[in-house]
Amino acid sequence: MKHRYLPATDQDKKEMLEAIGVEKIDELFSDIPESVKFKGEYQIKKAKSETELTKELTKLAAKNKDTVMHASFLGAGVYDHYQPVIVDHVISRSEFYTAYTPYQPEISQGELQAIFEFQTMICELTGMDISNSSMYDGGTALAEAAMLASGHTKKKKIVVSETVHPESREVLVTYAKGQYIDVVEVPAKNGTTDLAALDEAVCEDTAAVIVQYPNFFGRIEPLKDIEPIAHKGKSMFIVSANPLALGLLTPPGALGADIVVGDAQPFGIPAAFGGPHCGFFAVTKKLMRKVPGRLVGQTEDENGKRGFVLTLQAREQHIRRDKATSNICSNQALNALAASVAMTALGKKGVKEIAWQNLQKAAYAKEAAKRAGLEVVFDGPMFNEFVVRLNEPVEKANERLLEKNIIGGYDLGASYRDLKQHMLIAVTELRTREEIDTLMNELGDRHE
Repeated sequence: MKHRYLPATDQDKKEMLEAIGVEKIDELFSDIPESVKFKGEYQIKKAKSETELTKELTKLAAKNKDTVMHASFLGAGVYDHYQPVIVDHVISRSEFYTAYTPYQPEISQGELQAIFEFQTMICELTGMDISNSSMYDGGTALAEAAMLASGHTKKKKIVVSETVHPESREVLVTYAKGQYIDVVEVPAKNGTTDLAALDEAVCEDTAAVIVQYPNFFGRIEPLKDIEPIAHKGKSMFIVSANPLALGLLTPPGALGADIVVGDAQPFGIPAAFGGPHCGFFAVTKKLMRKVPGRLVGQTEDENGKRGFVLTLQAREQHIRRDKATSNICSNQALNALAASVAMTALGKKGVKEIAWQNLQKAAYAKEAAKRAGLEVVFDGPMFNEFVVRLNEPVEKANERLLEKNIIGGYDLGASYRDLKQHMLIAVTELRTREEIDTLMNELGDRHE
């Protein structure tokens, strides 16, 4: 057939059946007992022509409330940030778009160099010595960090702050169950980790302490104060960080972190209904041989020409069952490339400028919330998110906001029992003064 992607014709099917020596397709399923075969009609719509189907799908897609036509104040781990146009142009090139795993360096130098640059920029942001070439997402990166810490320290207790993303904590518990690791959660106090409770929870059996920076409520955790507590029992200090915030904040590596993880989504990767995204994983030099996923190294060929190769670990390590360092067998190379292109396009000054705009616009929004009569909860140092208390269910408020072409904040009651009617609001560099004022006035009017 000339058209490779068209289904087989009746004549094609007939010829294939003749080739294998059967008359009907049903004969291929003769080994299946009649009693278990489905005899009814599927409850699905009848097939439509291409034109009819396109119209129907277009109408369905038009019902979506997207960040193109709506101002989004929804964050909670996935954010509406500026994406340089060049990102899509680069990642759409066939040599990147269709690339899988660069095991053969002689034909994968472009892919390998892109990953190497990603690793380098993540190290610069986090203040760490070594970064891998990406993970599935921020949640799995955090769980992998905990598993590394447990394996390295030979201890079976992980202490995690309640201010870490709820979904990441769920992933952590799932990973820990298979490794018989005990996960202990430390409560929050005024929106940050309760240091007294943390100090009490950490003991000689603790493999690692995990906090988020900025945390799930948008607050800046005092890493300088947490570090000595985390290390007191020779446990490890793991920080889950927003990479864009690190354009302004002191990097975790400078504050004693052993492992820094997070999601690169803020850099050039669309929200895309929550994924796929790109996790990063950075460590101190002493842990480089235990890093999950891939590492790309720089080398020279026999002619002294600069080149790039996968290093320190062979593919076989990922199928070594209990002896493997990780269950990560693939990665998010295309999204890592997107993040690399975005960071390169922005440059150091651009990353810092966007981070500064996030901070300033969120600060303006917080003051606007107070002027509108809203109570700002957990008031204190933050980056681009903060919490307000409403006098109505968050779900109801968000439905009303959609009528104003606004996507409201995250309903914290969905993750924290004691935070019913509390909304987590994210303000990025894309939000305007008018959009912020509209949001707060609408919430404030209903709050009275």
